[in-house]
Amino acid sequence: MYQARRPSHSEFLPIRGWRYHLRHWGTPDPARAPLVLVHGWMDVAASWQFVIDAMKEDRHIVAPDWRGYGDTTFEGAAPDSYWFPDYLGDLDALLDAIAPDQPVDLVGHSMGGHVATLYAGARPQRIRRLVNLEGFGMPASPPEQAPKRYAQWLDEIRAQRRGDMDLSTYPDAEGVARRLMKTNPRLPQDKADWLARQWARPDAEGRWAILGDPAHKVTNAVLFRPEEAIEVYRRISAPTLCVVASDDSLGLWWKGRYTLDEFRERIAHVPDLRHAIVEDAGHMMHHDRPEELAPLIETFLSDKA
Repeated sequence: MYQARRPSHSEFLPIRGWRYHLRHWGTPDPARAPLVLVHGWMDVAASWQFVIDAMKEDRHIVAPDWRGYGDTTFEGAAPDSYWFPDYLGDLDALLDAIAPDQPVDLVGHSMGGHVATLYAGARPQRIRRLVNLEGFGMPASPPEQAPKRYAQWLDEIRAQRRGDMDLSTYPDAEGVARRLMKTNPRLPQDKADWLARQWARPDAEGRWAILGDPAHKVTNAVLFRPEEAIEVYRRISAPTLCVVASDDSLGLWWKGRYTLDEFRERIAHVPDLRHAIVEDAGHMMHHDRPEELAPLIETFLSDKA
């Protein structure tokens, strides 16, 4: 099994009604704000381990489990669906707790990349440098979709309450590892075995359950409007690195409804933008090619970039 070169330690903070789980690597430096890493949908903070192990610099790094993922738990009745702006609210409160007086370097993957990019436009003074790893956002939703979308949201909340949207469980950690490797054929066995034990845990019946609230599967009731995201992008003041994998994830997912060219047109509104590609990698580039991704991030975050 994979052995972490730089082990993390955990901290729990009260954030907006949630008991937020944070992973820390390295030693805090009062003169320098931490590097903050935010994960994507149905992922966990530990997922960054391979990239952190490939980094040369030993700086303080903080990665949260987003609300409803990993070991972050709600202090009360769990929600029946999730609202995207809450991720920005959580990130704002988190940065106030860990780096109240300094702008941070912020890296986000997938959903986390989109959250990070919107946050950098809403709070430009809080971000020194920004890295977006395939934080694409969503396809444009025309207004006429609104009635159907609200109805779908209501239907899925009902289904979620009935348990119809529960996540699959697995007989053992090896079953979780096989599931991870099926989703990502580039993931080697040793890393899959390690990730499985971060991504899932035995439940009361002894089956391995994914550490993700099934309510995350409920459709967002609000339509996605790219023009709103673009206006936020325009207000980003931090130098920004946009990284995509050589595999075309958008083409695979959306079959022409949303393309990489459309994303590049949107993200081009970020004032200080650079681009990079990680070759021979899919959407989970931080698993596929951590040795290539880590120096890309470190070079960009350095004052020399």
